[in-house]
Order: sequence, then structure tokens, then C-alpha cells
Amino acid sequence: MVPLSAYLAVAAILFTIGVFGVLFKRNSIIVLLSIELMLNAANINLVAFSKFGIYPDTAGQIFSLFVIAVAAVEAAVGLAILILYFRNRGTININEMDIMKR
Repeated sequence: MVPLSAYLAVAAILFTIGVFGVLFKRNSIIVLLSIELMLNAANINLVAFSKFGIYPDTAGQIFSLFVIAVAAVEAAVGLAILILYFRNRGTININEMDIMKR
């Protein structure tokens, strides 16, 4: 049986990688993938706490499914916006994104 601390350690590592990706990468697709990593770390915590909680039930797993659905919608909408932006501006670099430029 895998202990709760192992789940929490994996989730913490994933979340840390996601935070570093959001803060230090300049490619907007990498930033979206880093946000997905952070959401997956939260999902691991939800499932782990629903399994190892005081009253183990499926509430955390069901809530995790809703988070996965929201993450899929976020990825689809985010990529659609980035494709449209790339067609208009020719770049997806975060440093070069400026709404005032023409």
C-alpha cells in the first residue's frame, strides 16, 4: 500500500514544476501545459485525500473529474486563442505579446 506522503510528494513535485513553468518560460504553450500540471497536482491531492481521509468516500474523485473537465475546456479555449493570435501577429512569445501593437 502506498502511503499518503508519497502521493503528496508527487503532487508537490508536479505543482512546483508547473509554477516554475508559468513563472520562467516565455512560450505561451508551455505556460498552458504548466497550468495543466498544476491542475493535475491538485487532482492527485483530491484523490489521495478522498482515499486516506477520515471518512473515505468518492467525493474527491468526483470533484477531480470536474476539474479534469474544466482543464480540458481551458486547454481547448486557450489553444484556440493562441492559434488565432499567431495567425494575426506571427508570434506566441509572451514577451512580444502587446495588445497595443498593430
